[in-house]
Amino acid sequence: MKHRLLALAAMLAWAHPACALDNSASVKVTPLLKTSTSWDGKPLVYPAGQAEVTALIVEIAAGGQTGWHEHSVPSFAYVLEGTLEVTQGNGATRQLHVGDTLPEVVQTLHNGRALGDKPVKLFVLYTGTVNQPLTLAHPEFTSPAPVQSTSVPSENAR
Repeated sequence: MKHRLLALAAMLAWAHPACALDNSASVKVTPLLKTSTSWDGKPLVYPAGQAEVTALIVEIAAGGQTGWHEHSVPSFAYVLEGTLEVTQGNGATRQLHVGDTLPEVVQTLHNGRALGDKPVKLFVLYTGTVNQPLTLAHPEFTSPAPVQSTSVPSENAR
């Protein structure tokens, strides 16, 4: 529960003027992520329309996968438990561990899977618009040839 509240507070602080507060005896601000690009380097662009923020806890069973999908809106993930491997349709991969953050790719085919024998639990924050789908499934896609896996860049780590 503590991790969930920390993740929510930090991610909301990132986008809120209160983030300008300095650390003090009664306020502690721990930046988790500040970026203008998704993990593949593409610029983040917010959709036009009535803003809607959606916060979810996503759980992937040990050895499970999300299935191939894409997001139509920017989203940001914080790993609460487990090890997650995210693979793009072109084969590029990233591994994330507890405490890592990920600015998700937008309009880019990808799949997440829980590595090892433990489930993955993520806090995910979507920044979209009212009535816009957050995720579009692509079950017809088959896995690409793998390319070298890398860790999330240090600017996205805790």
